[in-house]
Amino acid sequence: MFSKEESRKLREEFWIAFGKSFPNKWTLYKTEVKGLSFKFHFDLKKAIVSIDVDSDFEQRIKVWDKLIALKSILLDEFLPAGIFEDFYILENQKEISRIYVELNNVSIHNKNTWRETMVFLNDNMLQIEKFYEEYKDVIDS
Repeated sequence: MFSKEESRKLREEFWIAFGKSFPNKWTLYKTEVKGLSFKFHFDLKKAIVSIDVDSDFEQRIKVWDKLIALKSILLDEFLPAGIFEDFYILENQKEISRIYVELNNVSIHNKNTWRETMVFLNDNMLQIEKFYEEYKDVIDS
């Protein structure tokens, strides 16, 4: 069991190490599409890389419908293990739409899983960004 401070330090250490191991200027929130962002998540049980659609309901439906129209391309060419969830509830109980891939049985508190997780995060975010670069005009139209 780790104290809050120990846990915070481990999280900070992981993200610094990730940034040094895989230096990249990630798009993340800078998609230029209202409500569309790409996210990394790593906790005590799993790691996730996601495409999140989080905006007012009308905008969310507009962007989500475009992503659904591109679903077969995204799964066939970029994220074969992608999971599509129209209604995804975040820890804070906010509802968004999300496409994600996850790596189970890893923990930010277990340094032995860090390398595997870093490779997973990097490889999948690169695929999401390739997909976005190729289809951003469709998504943003």
